[in-house]
Amino acid sequence: MDAVTQLQRQLVDYTNSLFLEGFLDDQFNQLQQLQDESNPDFVVEVVSLFFQDSERLLNELAKVLEQQNIDFKKVDAHVHQLKGSSSSIGAQRVQRVCITFRNCCEEKNIEGCLKYLQQLRHEYSLVKNKLETLFKLEQQLLAAGGTIPLY
Repeated sequence: MDAVTQLQRQLVDYTNSLFLEGFLDDQFNQLQQLQDESNPDFVVEVVSLFFQDSERLLNELAKVLEQQNIDFKKVDAHVHQLKGSSSSIGAQRVQRVCITFRNCCEEKNIEGCLKYLQQLRHEYSLVKNKLETLFKLEQQLLAAGGTIPLY
């Protein structure tokens, strides 16, 4: 098996594991289908924007939840925004935590909000690392002269 074939197999296996482990859902496939020769970095660009936006929102959430009088509507608005952006790239586990987090906002449950903020940070960190690894595998495959398989 040559290096390109090995890299393709590794990329396919890794990508499949992200779906099997629930990190990604079909929305990520749909995002990939929007990428073509005229915009070969589309997915990386969209996901990079997701990373920037998510980090800003997580920091904002932490600030709001540190306040003496917590504005639960503001917390909910930030979580809602994060839920939407995670859904748009197919980051399924982040999206699921956001759904539960929003329930705590409705109940004005500060302990629950703090708990889900930590869980959200954890899931975000995991999916970020997984996607960065996926993009590195794609770059290695392209550098070796291969093509990225369609899923």
